[in-house]
Amino acid sequence: MDLATVIGLSLALILVIGGIIAGGDPGAFVDVTSLLITAGGTLGTVIMSNPIERFKDMGKVVKRAFFSSSPDLVGLVQTMVSFAEKARREGLLALEEDASQLEDDFLRKSIQLVVDGTDPELVKAILDTEIGLLEERHSQNKKMFDTMAELAPAFGMLGTLIGLILMLKNLDDPNALGPGMAVALITTFYGSFIANVIALPMSKKLGVRTAQEVLSRELMVEGVLSIQAGENPRIVEEKLKVFLPPVMRLLLEESKKKDKDEAA
Repeated sequence: MDLATVIGLSLALILVIGGIIAGGDPGAFVDVTSLLITAGGTLGTVIMSNPIERFKDMGKVVKRAFFSSSPDLVGLVQTMVSFAEKARREGLLALEEDASQLEDDFLRKSIQLVVDGTDPELVKAILDTEIGLLEERHSQNKKMFDTMAELAPAFGMLGTLIGLILMLKNLDDPNALGPGMAVALITTFYGSFIANVIALPMSKKLGVRTAQEVLSRELMVEGVLSIQAGENPRIVEEKLKVFLPPVMRLLLEESKKKDKDEAA
């Protein structure tokens, strides 16, 4: 589970709801009609803006934002270096058994292409195309929440206009003006809440997840091509360390030092 997503969403809900309760009348922020206009209208237009197959997968997309973990780049570098060492000692065919045991489909496919003797340029073209298509799929999923963030405030304003029209019909009753205005503004609140607490943060988190996955796959491609070229494992490690932020580079060095101490 992604703690940042859970903690951030929980904190936002607690503070917003806490502020409403502190205002003294939480019931004033509850209006079924306003919720139907804002949430229902937003949901309907999101469905209309996307293929139904993509909308059916929205649950999986949300799950990815909450439960996906960041890729272990340090572990990935160590794996690629170990493959480079084995390939240098025993040849590329020795990696076939290791490839079959890999859980990551992309890495398994990458190693298998190399083991099969595929031309390096073709290997790179195939893997780069797969990364590009991954980005496109994730971008389309992200756009569902971008659409939601864009349209929710608009439906909030639409609900406000509906409420104002109904309120103006009762101008002859001064006592109804205050409550009528409050109800009209609730839809704007709902629209802003949906956009800023749910849709926009979800969209940004999906963007972060995509960037992390693309980075890990680019690291795999660089490593696989270096292994195929028969480069020295130390050179492979230095090339792959470029993909790591400084903190992870330190973790990699600490892990190497620990392994040497245990071996000694």
